Amino acid sequence: MSLQGRVALITGAATGIGRATALAMAAEGADVAAADIAEAAARETAAATTGVRTLALGVDVRDIGSIDAMVAKTVAELGRVDIIVNCAGVTRAAYIMDLTPEDWDNMHSVNARGVFFCMQRAAREMIQQGGGRIVNIASVAGRGYRHTSNAAYAASKGAVIAMTWVAAQQLARHDINVNAICPGVTLTPMIEGILADRSRQQNISIEEARARAERDIPLGRANTPEDIAAMAVFLASPASRNVTGQAYNVDGGLVPS
Repeated sequence: MSLQGRVALITGAATGIGRATALAMAAEGADVAAADIAEAAARETAAATTGVRTLALGVDVRDIGSIDAMVAKTVAELGRVDIIVNCAGVTRAAYIMDLTPEDWDNMHSVNARGVFFCMQRAAREMIQQGGGRIVNIASVAGRGYRHTSNAAYAASKGAVIAMTWVAAQQLARHDINVNAICPGVTLTPMIEGILADRSRQQNISIEEARARAERDIPLGRANTPEDIAAMAVFLASPASRNVTGQAYNVDGGLVPS
């Protein structure tokens, strides 16, 4: 699954799944552009790679101009964009009746709108290059996982699954593969924040909140970010050349595909 000679752009690369994916792709030989709204942390991700060219970028995926600048600078500095992994995402633990219009707009502007316009902008480069790989990070929340953080988040991730399928159909003529990954419970800073919220709401320890989250997983363990990164590497590699339009659960058997 070598990515030697490829250029991979990863959003949300400062922490969690995005950081793990950037490091995994670099380990397979890809030059990496690590992008995040937290630019200083993105620089730390880029600095943690070895043996490849790297670039750290600040990006706000809610802003079209920021997305355009991210892709343009990646091409200017690293020569092309062969792979984009759209990993930037936000959520919070909230009961359906407590969600606000601001919550909805924030989650959808990052998780759905941001993914779409990052995908579209990268595809413009890939069309000119003659092909590429797009990997969108969705969630089992988008498949109806009942313990998801909130309904607005689930809706935004369902949108990612749907747009991945349609984009795959329309970009296939350009030899661009488009796939999604649907992580289950994954031990990232975001999920740790959700578990902390649940521990306060339910008056239990964080350890118990984590244990309850893992209890329903058939394999009995949550993902690490590296579990998701491994799937992203596969979907970006020559090994998946005829795979497109798919949304793969990485969840220990938690939710049906």
